[in-house]
Amino acid sequence: MRHLLPLLVAVPLLGAAVLIAVGRHLPRPAAETVACAVSGATAGLALVLLLNSSPPLVEWVGAWYPEDGESVGIVLTGDGAGLGMAALASLLTLAALAYSWHYFDEPPHGHAGVYPALMLLFQGGMCGFAIAGDLFDAFVFFELMSVVAYALTGYRVDEAKAVQGAMTFGVVNSLGAYFLLTGIGLLYARTGELSLVKIGRGLDAHGGPDALTLAAFVLVLTGLLVKAAAVPFHFWLPDAHAVAPTPVCMLLSGVMVELGAYGVWRVYGTVFSGPGGVPAGDFTRALVALGVLTAAVGAVMCWYQRHIKRLLAYSTVAHTGLFLVGIGALTPEADDGVALYVLGHAGVKAALFACAGILLNRYGSVDELALHGRARELRGVAVMFAVGALALAGLPPFGTGLGKAVAEEAVGGPLTVVYVLASAVTGGAVLRVTGRVFLGLGPRPEEHPEEYVEEHPEDETTGSGEQPETLHRLTRVPGTMRAVPGVLLAAALAVGVAPGFAGLVARAVNESGSGGAAGLVHWTGTGVLLGLLSALLATGLAAVAVTRPGPLSEPDWALPLRRLQSGHIGDYVAWLLVGTTLLGALALPGVLGG
Repeated sequence: MRHLLPLLVAVPLLGAAVLIAVGRHLPRPAAETVACAVSGATAGLALVLLLNSSPPLVEWVGAWYPEDGESVGIVLTGDGAGLGMAALASLLTLAALAYSWHYFDEPPHGHAGVYPALMLLFQGGMCGFAIAGDLFDAFVFFELMSVVAYALTGYRVDEAKAVQGAMTFGVVNSLGAYFLLTGIGLLYARTGELSLVKIGRGLDAHGGPDALTLAAFVLVLTGLLVKAAAVPFHFWLPDAHAVAPTPVCMLLSGVMVELGAYGVWRVYGTVFSGPGGVPAGDFTRALVALGVLTAAVGAVMCWYQRHIKRLLAYSTVAHTGLFLVGIGALTPEADDGVALYVLGHAGVKAALFACAGILLNRYGSVDELALHGRARELRGVAVMFAVGALALAGLPPFGTGLGKAVAEEAVGGPLTVVYVLASAVTGGAVLRVTGRVFLGLGPRPEEHPEEYVEEHPEDETTGSGEQPETLHRLTRVPGTMRAVPGVLLAAALAVGVAPGFAGLVARAVNESGSGGAAGLVHWTGTGVLLGLLSALLATGLAAVAVTRPGPLSEPDWALPLRRLQSGHIGDYVAWLLVGTTLLGALALPGVLGG
């Protein structure tokens, strides 16, 4: 089985190469069929390998095996966590390709294979990052994933906003990649190794942590936290989501951001968790502090958005904070909860973006106020949007609710309040959109989007007057665009209710990162009650916001927070440096103590 690991990367890359080479000679349906077949085959392979990943699979690409313990080869590690992320990336790519079947404007003549080829390259980069066993090759796949994501974000190159969003995405994430590469260089200078496990052993052999270890830790984690869109590294995410095609948003929020959090978990557990790395207490303090900050800022900014795609992007930021809090707890139970939370969140968030794409292509707008009551005829989409909102709030028995319940119990104390409030606010914001847009609840907004922009030039775009991503505005929503979000929501539900599934996920994660330590993964009375409380709070917030907009309208204290999302790349770079400094300050006490 281990010899099949390279195919997780090779199959989508070869599929992309074929589409680029012969796509100009293929009709569009044929090119899209090839892409779906390649993506589906990769997903099937990932699932087969996942079911046979105990013990973990290790493969040296090209038979460059170590000699006397030394090697310059590429090592791929197929354990439960890595293969699980590769399977998630592949399945979501397949869902995005199915959703976008005949989706965009007709591509330029002779270029029918460009978009599906880019999607396959994106899939290959994500799979490679998930199973990379050495830090440098993880960086290579990290960059492949990033570069393709920039191109996909700015796919509609004729629109200035798309180019600007892609440029912001590219600059900020490229800086994060430079930080990551510099950290890798420091670790190589200290240990002479690039393998994740061997770097950790080399740091332990050197002795206690010192300034170089701290610098490497901060630089590597900065690169990963940029990709995870943790505050204050998050500013690129809403700008990218506002302009990226809907299927691309499904992947950005559904799996790419989660891969950044997965990278933090993987790198700390294999590289920095030993006596020569960063002490557990300092890692916990740093990650929990950033996680709480990320959850709070993401939830507040999510609530005060009217641009639906930006609203969903900020909800991703908020949930990333909850993932980081769970990772920072450093317990098998918290790891299990985060894994289930990630799986449930991927399905829910991709489904919500798919529904937002239907609004955009049906009405030419994703402005919550401008769409007031206009989508009454989309009853099925309304149901999916409402169900997605409640799942986002952690309603049992969805996978998001189970993951949230397990993580809450693991972190305990005041951090449970963070989970409840962040999930309630983000779920409530999506429910508010459901009530206004699909049901026409509440007073009809008086303001016009154009006047709003003139009066509030510091704010983001409203989402009104957007160009549809299809050739013409849809008068009838295609069956694929309706089916995909339904399937994704069903999958998110299955994560929470499928017999034995949660135990399989826990076992795979524990064998990968907890030395086989078993965590308890099941519904508890407390977890169910907290999930119901979050959903009830979300419903109450949405009801008040729709019927009495005044009490929950934007307060003056939130305006400075909104102004930070300025759209200026220089501002975002400055905040990246602030975040790097903050991360170093939080981890510094352990190094000084060593």
